[in-house]
Amino acid sequence: MGKEKRKKFPAIWKCDTKGREGQVVAADLDGTLLVGRSSFPYFMLVAMEAGGILRGLLLLLTSPMILFLYRLISESAGIHLMIFVALSGLRIGDIEAAAAVVLPRFYATDVRADSWRVFRACTRRRVVVTANPTVMVEPFVKGWLGGDVVLGTELMVNRWTGRATGFVGGVGVLVAERKRDALRREFAGDKMPEIGLGDRDTDHDFMALCKEGYMVPPNRRAERVAPDQLRGPATIFSASRFSRRPNPQTALLIFLWVPLGFLLSLLRLLLPYVVPRYFLRQCYRLTGFNITVRGNPPPRPVGSQRRLLVCNRRTTLDPVAVSSALGRAVSSVADYSAQLRGGDVIFFAEESSTFLPKVGDRILPVAINAQGELFNGRRGFVDLVFYLMNPRPVYEVTFLDELPEKWAGEGASSAKEVVGRVQQLLAKTLDVQLSQVPHLKKS
Repeated sequence: MGKEKRKKFPAIWKCDTKGREGQVVAADLDGTLLVGRSSFPYFMLVAMEAGGILRGLLLLLTSPMILFLYRLISESAGIHLMIFVALSGLRIGDIEAAAAVVLPRFYATDVRADSWRVFRACTRRRVVVTANPTVMVEPFVKGWLGGDVVLGTELMVNRWTGRATGFVGGVGVLVAERKRDALRREFAGDKMPEIGLGDRDTDHDFMALCKEGYMVPPNRRAERVAPDQLRGPATIFSASRFSRRPNPQTALLIFLWVPLGFLLSLLRLLLPYVVPRYFLRQCYRLTGFNITVRGNPPPRPVGSQRRLLVCNRRTTLDPVAVSSALGRAVSSVADYSAQLRGGDVIFFAEESSTFLPKVGDRILPVAINAQGELFNGRRGFVDLVFYLMNPRPVYEVTFLDELPEKWAGEGASSAKEVVGRVQQLLAKTLDVQLSQVPHLKKS
């Protein structure tokens, strides 16, 4: 091991990517394929999403001990403690769900351009060797980076409860010589990768097995790859409760804000019950909550005329926000019945089974977006409380042009066709809006 660790490797920018088709690459993740060298934010995301706010707080309080072990005792010990605090007792299914839905949005905004250029150039096989749990990084590596294999730390799971024990299986936390041994097992009977990429001394062991090795020097300002250049699906919203990557400093600010933010959230939740709708936007603005109206709000329908306001779902506050933007009360889909003769009715495009346009209905798409400095708006009452805990949240309600009358037909097939067209309009509108929101692009 000593000889392998003393080997010197050139910097990543000295790697020529020409003629790499048909070659194999093995790369570390944090600090190598990603600009960030710490996996703490991703463990915090999983802890919060799968375990709740108290789990996240416990991880934050333990972070000084984790750093002490990592820097002064061993990298393996620090990572093992982080795994135990963040994941022990959580259902493995919840961890997998967070890894598949939440983490890729944050990973994708931190991919380092120079190492990605090399990783992508090797087309025969792409392997990621990481100390992170395989279950946490595999969806991103395979779904977004185009990786073929993830050699990572394996979690021990109680087979009776389906919950992570907090301990690791196999050979333990994959660092240093354990990365080397894992790579040897993966390529047993086959030639080793042509290229090895790493960013720290403990990566030298597996890099030395490769024909060529390149170091990725730390650089927080390194050029990043635009997420739309990766292989992952295009998404409009981050599914995470956090709107920013929760590194220790950001997480500390969030938890310090929570007590005051919770009281502010309760006030904002109560306002719709005590304030008339035509005055609600102004009252919200006094609490720091701004409902922004774009487009042209439609006038009140005349007589028995009915207008269907077809919206996308953001939070349970959607009907209140649309009503506030209009300055008048509207009926939601929950209030809909055959006896409803006229007026504005809110439907949600995702719930197409309840959206049944009839001949004569006027259909107006409404795009809804919820922005926050700390927390994202999501469905569910608990997530609404979190969203309203933002210091200055913004709700954007965009009224699009009313659809032609011929789009409202009879029968399920007509309804599905209309829903599909409306969803396309909403997705296009929201994609344009979110591309102009700086803190969402950086999260």
